Amino acid sequence: MKKIKRVKTYIKGFDELIQGGFPQGSNILLKGNPGTGKTIMSLNYLYNGAVNDGDVGVYFTFEERRESLITQANLFGWDLEKLEKKGKIKIVSLGIDDIDKNTVKDILDIIKNLKAKRVIIDSITTLSFLSPSCMEGKNFGIFDVKKFVYTFLTSFSNIDEVTTLFISQKENLKESTVAEYFCDGVVQIEYESMGGDFSRNLTINKMRKTKNDEDLHPLEICDEGIIVHNLE
Repeated sequence: MKKIKRVKTYIKGFDELIQGGFPQGSNILLKGNPGTGKTIMSLNYLYNGAVNDGDVGVYFTFEERRESLITQANLFGWDLEKLEKKGKIKIVSLGIDDIDKNTVKDILDIIKNLKAKRVIIDSITTLSFLSPSCMEGKNFGIFDVKKFVYTFLTSFSNIDEVTTLFISQKENLKESTVAEYFCDGVVQIEYESMGGDFSRNLTINKMRKTKNDEDLHPLEICDEGIIVHNLE
């Protein structure tokens, strides 16, 4: 049997839940409500890959400015600007004026040209509202949103050895349903007190090509970034 290549997140307590890391080339949906820690976990994944494995990572954001992400990362001691200068990380901020029918191709070209191994798309929720058809004022219903998201997601299937995290807002079912179907893995973060020391919890709802722990795990955001605990 061919051994599955793993992409370690190096997030304390997480990799052991998926037998050592994401299967290389996987597309992972990271979903949760605002403020649950999705962006921090994604930055943690990107930073750890650059520092520990030398992996080139790209963070595409349709929501936050580049400066905001750099500031967030600095709170945890992650110097993204230094890694940018070394060519290990690139942050691409795309707003309304930057989105057109060539955006998907442009994103894929950046990934291929940089030979990136780790990619963050933040977020497919916002991207669905910034799609060309939606912004042109056309009659854009739920079916059109799902079709657009599916087309966008499937475009990543042909990129070899790239492991991508797609961020999604939990409450937006328009794109979340099709994303859960398409993606190889689904990681959900909830902001909910469990009566203990932590107010957030993480669940791995699905992970293809590997066994995964399906239990609820308290999630902590500390000075070092993300820590996933066992519920004891």
